[in-house]
Amino acid sequence: MIGYLAHTEGAPCPTLVLPTGTPLDDGPALDAALTAARDWLTRTGRTQVMKIAFVAPSRHPLADLEFRFVQCLPGDGFDTAGNCGHSLACATLVARKQGLTPLPPGGPVRVHVTNNDAHVVCETDRTLHHESELSLHFVHTPAPLLGSLLPTGNPVDELTAGPRTLHASLVTAGNPYVFVDARDLDLPDRQALFTAGDTVLQELRALRAAAAELLGRPPTGAFPKIAAIGAYGPGPLAVRALSVPAWHPTLALTGAVCLAVAVTLTGTLPARLTPHHTAADRRGRRIELHSPGGPRTVTVTTTDTPAGPALTRTSVHGKRARILTGPLHIPTALHETRKEADLCLPPRT
Repeated sequence: MIGYLAHTEGAPCPTLVLPTGTPLDDGPALDAALTAARDWLTRTGRTQVMKIAFVAPSRHPLADLEFRFVQCLPGDGFDTAGNCGHSLACATLVARKQGLTPLPPGGPVRVHVTNNDAHVVCETDRTLHHESELSLHFVHTPAPLLGSLLPTGNPVDELTAGPRTLHASLVTAGNPYVFVDARDLDLPDRQALFTAGDTVLQELRALRAAAAELLGRPPTGAFPKIAAIGAYGPGPLAVRALSVPAWHPTLALTGAVCLAVAVTLTGTLPARLTPHHTAADRRGRRIELHSPGGPRTVTVTTTDTPAGPALTRTSVHGKRARILTGPLHIPTALHETRKEADLCLPPRT
């Protein structure tokens, strides 16, 4: 098995990208590949790599590539229930290098995400030395009604974790997310939010687990994700999210997309915290966010239908991605010796 280590700016760790000639469906072949990949990461001192991505020519008639994301969980578990925009950008670069798509350099690549049947167009804006600057356009087809993006049907729910009950908005736009008001966590300003430590982290983990149970998901999995948001002055909405297993250094691309969509949903906490956006403004506008990694702009496009407004596209711009090293040989059978595995390049941080 051949792999590449690649990284997108702002991601909590590199992604191990495994290009395959044909897509891997759920079953023994995928399980064996994941076990081999995790074993190789451990034996070569790369346990910080918690993201694995498979990429192959697509079987979908409206896509060029088929992408499957796997989140490694602490211990030896995996979660395949969601998407990862950072890893998708990495996989697109590797697919081009491997010739998995016949498209000319720089052209848009249509990606089908098999985890959640999402469609993403990955567009190369420019190439800088060994990096590519990308825009990711999440195409929502068929366009879901905005109201259907609230998995509980409520713009705000109550979550109880320990002695505290907090209000939260659960939104699913690509990946499911939980958004809580940072002030309810006793974080009075952006500095407090961006420097909060283990106490707040553990409280958010407990709230995330409560939300998972509410959604019928395993509380030990990776989804839903959770983020604390704060409206501190007239500037962009501040946000700090959790990754696996710690604070996210910036904000997941899918998290930026989901939060921007949540701003458009009447009655949610993100919408309440951005009252300067009118309902008309929210249809087809650029929404500014600010994470510990800096500002991020998301474009949200909706359309009016007889049943109500529907989401058609969300876009994140200006993400830089690069291949760190590869191709790397990853043994897939016990008879492939440790010596063969050790031929791989040393770990990169």
